[in-house]
Amino acid sequence: MTRLGSTATTTGATTGAVRGQHPDPPARPRATLALTSAATAVALMTYTAPMVTLPDMAADLHTPVSAQAWLLNGTPLGLAALLLVAGSLADDYGRRRIFVAGTLALGLTTALGALAGSTWLFTLTRVAQGAASAALLASSLGLLVHAFPTPRGRLHATGVWGAFVSGGIAVGPLLTGSLPDWRLGYAVLGAAALVVAGLSARALSESRAPRGGRPDLLGAVTFGLALVALVAALTLGRDGWLRDPVGLLLAAFVLLTGAFALVERRSATPMIDLALLRRPRFLASSAGGLFTGLAVIGLFSFLPTLLQRSLGLSALETAWLFLLWSGLSFTVALQARRLAGRMASRHQLALGFALHAVGVLAMLGALDAGSWPRLLPGLLIAGVGSGLLNAALPLLSVESVPAQRAAMGSGAQQTFRYIGSCAGVALTIAIATSAGSLAHGADVAMVVSAVLAAVGAVSVAAWK
Repeated sequence: MTRLGSTATTTGATTGAVRGQHPDPPARPRATLALTSAATAVALMTYTAPMVTLPDMAADLHTPVSAQAWLLNGTPLGLAALLLVAGSLADDYGRRRIFVAGTLALGLTTALGALAGSTWLFTLTRVAQGAASAALLASSLGLLVHAFPTPRGRLHATGVWGAFVSGGIAVGPLLTGSLPDWRLGYAVLGAAALVVAGLSARALSESRAPRGGRPDLLGAVTFGLALVALVAALTLGRDGWLRDPVGLLLAAFVLLTGAFALVERRSATPMIDLALLRRPRFLASSAGGLFTGLAVIGLFSFLPTLLQRSLGLSALETAWLFLLWSGLSFTVALQARRLAGRMASRHQLALGFALHAVGVLAMLGALDAGSWPRLLPGLLIAGVGSGLLNAALPLLSVESVPAQRAAMGSGAQQTFRYIGSCAGVALTIAIATSAGSLAHGADVAMVVSAVLAAVGAVSVAAWK
């Protein structure tokens, strides 16, 4: 850790001078932490906004059940496709530049989402929101690594940033659930993003780690198209995995992934160094992100809708109940950095997955019994687990790569996270809506989520 911290300082301060450019200006740690955390919270609020308003939104946009997964999966589609690309561009061409551009684009696209009048138009704005969020999320951890070069400072900064991931998840549904119209929530979030973008343009210092050479545009295109094909296949698959469009999309994903690997091997400045796939920490970070999306985000993205339809709760009532899970996740993530000295990041991830599994299993039968109080113990236990995951993942993602490639490392981990999210949402909706009743389907989905979390715990603990 000490060697990585000194490398980050040296690289950030001298790279520009070595290449005949002006060195990066000194960072402003407090402003950097405040603004990156605020932008991250807004991005996650935008991501989770439809969770408690999905029934009203689907009715307003005349969205059939078969297409409702797109209302949730639009943002993770944009995130998954562009996170790694955005992280690589941020390291090479300026993390502040990519961060401000992403935050500004998030504000504009979110405001446009409030004006959408059809399912596909709203889905397109959600994809654009995901792309904008990818730029700000991937670059924000790169900015933090530059602003906090010491191991202790980095531990504090990534812990706070991870807590605001949980905070955004907590506040988003509460905000939209408390307003009379879901469109008004999008307008408020769009305005908040624009304010943060304006402040960031004035207060943040630039940092970069340019490698020279041409940008890896071919790698970016092949990788982005591969993920779009995969996410589209996962979303369409809930209506039947043997249909021709799903098979064609999966075949396109395999071919484009192979093309991406060939491009990266031949590129002088690859978007991702494939040698990282031999690093246990990088594999643990990627697996942690993937199973967080599959097990945690996949279930809890659709669980509020299941509560409303099975228990008759209103959007606001569902948001308050959801806050028990997400609010506790925020609190635990803020305090979880105290565990870092006594527990390795991968062990913290494994514990988080295990607690999620226990919490989800504790909720079994609550919807069938029509009793929301029976959900409370499980929501609390799962909230602790989610907080541990959100605290450990950002730290592990920047530890798993060379310090000067921190934004790329963050982008890689979060790419797997949102690929898992797309698959998890599609899987949860397919299971919950294909059973005899929603309550029974919810129980089956919870069991699947618990099993996936257990697999995630074993996976991240196995890589030493």
